[in-house]
Amino acid sequence: MYGITGYSNGYHQNQQQHSSEEKRGGGRRRRGGRRSRHPPGFRVSDHHHYHYNNDDDDNKQEQKAPLPCTDFDMAYFHSYAHVGIHEEMIKDRVRTDTYRAAIMEHQSFIEGKVVMDVGCGTGILSIFCAQAGAKRVYAVDASDIALQANEVVKANNLAEKIIVLHGRVEDVEIDEEVDVIISEWMGYMLLYESMLGSVITARDRWLKHGGLILPSNATLYMAPITHPDRYNDSIEFWRNVYGIDMSAMLQLAKQCAFEEPCVETITGENVLTWPHVVKHVDCYTIQHDELESVSTRYKFQSMMRAPLHGFAFWFDVEFNGPTNSPTNNHIPSLLTGASNNNHIDGIQKKKRANPNEALVLSTAPEDPPTHWQQTLIYFYDPIEVEQDQVIEGSLTLSQSKENRRFMNIHLEYSSGGRSYVKESVMR
Repeated sequence: MYGITGYSNGYHQNQQQHSSEEKRGGGRRRRGGRRSRHPPGFRVSDHHHYHYNNDDDDNKQEQKAPLPCTDFDMAYFHSYAHVGIHEEMIKDRVRTDTYRAAIMEHQSFIEGKVVMDVGCGTGILSIFCAQAGAKRVYAVDASDIALQANEVVKANNLAEKIIVLHGRVEDVEIDEEVDVIISEWMGYMLLYESMLGSVITARDRWLKHGGLILPSNATLYMAPITHPDRYNDSIEFWRNVYGIDMSAMLQLAKQCAFEEPCVETITGENVLTWPHVVKHVDCYTIQHDELESVSTRYKFQSMMRAPLHGFAFWFDVEFNGPTNSPTNNHIPSLLTGASNNNHIDGIQKKKRANPNEALVLSTAPEDPPTHWQQTLIYFYDPIEVEQDQVIEGSLTLSQSKENRRFMNIHLEYSSGGRSYVKESVMR
């Protein structure tokens, strides 16, 4: 996913602002429109309603009509036509090297098979799959970057293997099932941008029984954090500016700095407790309605005395084969300790069990940095907590009714006998 350092790849309420304006919390990916060519193996309906077309598989469920492509969607897809977004993602070596390693680790599932790359961007993952011996790769992207992807494919003499489809996964149609679906769908805070829905659609329309999905599962975590340097730089700065008392700016500074989620890099030293599992995603079984709203209750116990400045969110994704993915038991490596819990939403995790069990791409604070960084929800005012003091509450993440790629965040938290509510929108 794209970071927020130079270009916006999300939406703004003003749809004319989708080019290069920056919003804290950034944005991300693609889909929606037409396709670039019509090779054998797929077709487009004369009308913009597409249906699964494989008469040999009577067990496929009848597909629901795809969601309409909105103006927000079009702005989103348009933003992914900017080369800078793809440059940053590709230069994220943790991201790109892990995907390449996952493809090679699962080469036996890919060699001689049909692959679909959902949200292919410049086509690099499709090319990795072709290099791993895929018989055919459908590289799907609704952004105009698909036009460049097609040129990249031809320049690498792979046009006979990689078919670039310029359109939404919800709209394009191919006349065969696929053995493998690969996608780099993760947004900030894992679920921001709602691209996972397109992977679900591709899975339900085309994936063969027993097929492979990369990544196979994902887990979103949260933990309370202390970050005095960030608070001092943004807020306390106003108390004395070149010897002038500018504390009248404090309230406005807090609102501007902390109203929306921030995408930043922290370290393990900022984290006050073991992380809490907000949501575990099994890419083989998750359904669209599970993405509409995610809720969890949490209870932490601070491991130190420190000012509590907010909560951090990060995620891991795993690249397991189809036989062991639903039962895999990855635990974050942030803080060590003993735990025998399986992956259940809401469980606090302390240590990775069997770290060699699966290939993992982690955005945790103590792991090598990625362009996703971590997502921080800051309080307007810190809370002083003592060692062993309880921090508890609830969290709800929901798709915005205005634009499903926006994410509404409702956070309730209490500590030391006082309760608070923080609401924000990631857009």
